[in-house]
Parts: sequence; structure tokens; C-alpha cells
Amino acid sequence: MSKKILIVEDEKEIAELIAYSLKKEKYDISIALDGETALKKLRETVYDLVILDLMLPGIQGLEICKIIRNNSNMQKTGIIIVTAKSEEFDKITGLETGADDYITKPFSPRELIARVKAVMRRTLPAVSNNQIIKIKDLIIDKEKYLVTVKGQPKRLSATEFKLLLYLAERPNKIFSRDHLLDAVWGQDIYVDPRTVDVHIRRLRLKIEDYPDNPEYIKTLRGIGYYIEG
Repeated sequence: MSKKILIVEDEKEIAELIAYSLKKEKYDISIALDGETALKKLRETVYDLVILDLMLPGIQGLEICKIIRNNSNMQKTGIIIVTAKSEEFDKITGLETGADDYITKPFSPRELIARVKAVMRRTLPAVSNNQIIKIKDLIIDKEKYLVTVKGQPKRLSATEFKLLLYLAERPNKIFSRDHLLDAVWGQDIYVDPRTVDVHIRRLRLKIEDYPDNPEYIKTLRGIGYYIEG
């Protein structure tokens, strides 16, 4: 079955160009030219990925991003923000809101396809003989794509889940940002190393009682991150 992608872009020509490129890759494409239409489509269909412009008429892209991330039915939906906003603040805001990736206009169809494939890989279910990982009060169920802390379920994006899983499967091993970029985001595309820091911060906010004094995801200053097993 083809992966379903929703393109949310108010400029029809750009939306159709993106759709044309992705249809050649055999994806099932839908288009929404405004935020309200996007939300209607999201209520009717579960998409594997949303390509989301930030500046939309009516409901803005960041608000749609928040709605997706707060909906348990869309937990596995990947989000790529595509926007003309290129400032570092805008990128970090988009990632902290829940996006898996951030592309600035103008971009090449080839770059977009590479990033789409990378995010799609991160949304695939993990395969392992041991489907349950338990570290203190943190439990990761890989088969159900579920994370709980002290019995409370935590909603993670696909990238957050894969990053947490990668660290949890290798407790007490310290990984640099570059290593985590290659392992989680993939080697075939360029992603700013600060993306790792943003996702680690989001994970801590979700799973730690005291994010500034984390129990699970630790930092070895100047070297990298690890989960204390």
C-alpha cells in the first residue's frame, strides 16, 4: 500500500510541483491549500506524512503542527515544515513544536524527496526480538509504538521515538551529535547538528520530571548524550 502524504501549501503551483515530484515516487498525495481544509482532511484520513507550510491563510502551520502532535491517532505521522522562513529561531521553533524536519524555500525536488524518505524510514515500526525496553520507570513498547513513564503514556513524534529508542537500546553508551544525526536522521541528507539538541530538549520535557536535572537522558558536556541504564 502506498504511503499517504498530505501537502499543506497555499501556493497552488508549489503544491502541485511537490505533488508531481512525490507521485513519481509512488506516494499517495493529497493537497490542502489552507489550514481549515488541512484539518478536515486530517480528521478524515490518517496520513504517514504531512508537508506543511508555516504561513497559511486562516489557521497557521505551527498550530496545525501542534494539533497533530497532540492527537494520539496521529502519533506516527511525520511532519516536514517547508517555508520561506529561514531564520534559526524559526527553525528551532518548528522543531520544538513537533516537526521532524524543516526545509527552507527555495528547495530542489531531489532534496525534498530525500528528506521525505528519511522521515518515512523513521516512522517504520522497529523490529527486534525484544519488543519491551525497561529502564527504571521508563518503558518503551516497540511493537505498540508506546512510551510510558511511571505508568503515564507519553506522546512522541516519530523522530523523538526513534532517538529515544536508539539511546535506550544502548544504555550507558555516549553518542556525539554527529553520530546520532547519522543513526537517526540518516547519512543521505544534511541536518543541522543543533537539531539533535532540540529533539533531546523536547524528549526531556516529555519524559523527565525535572528536565534541567534529567534522570534518563544525560549529557556528558562537550562529548554527547546517553541514557543511564
